Amino acid sequence: MTDRKHKSISDAEEARIQKMIASDPDAPEATDKQMAEARPFTEAFPALAENMRRNVGGRPKSANPKVSVSIRLDPDVVAEFKATGPGWQSRINDVLRREVLSGNRSS
Repeated sequence: MTDRKHKSISDAEEARIQKMIASDPDAPEATDKQMAEARPFTEAFPALAENMRRNVGGRPKSANPKVSVSIRLDPDVVAEFKATGPGWQSRINDVLRREVLSGNRSS
């Protein structure tokens, strides 16, 4: 069956692939018995699976997460902040915070 995501391969190409699979001593094809006895990773190694689930990486969750917004700013303002290097968006946030906390809001 061919669709937009999967291109059909020729019988010769399939035979070549199967020959390579069969010749790999480090990854033999699983037998029907092995497949019948197979268990999900989380069932076979519950402690390891739980540890992996908890340690997915990335940044720790923030106690006060930021909110993603879309805002239009003048190009020269953005250029000035970007010119100060990484963290420029946080610096814009800091400037806005100081303005809000100082009570200098226009109506």
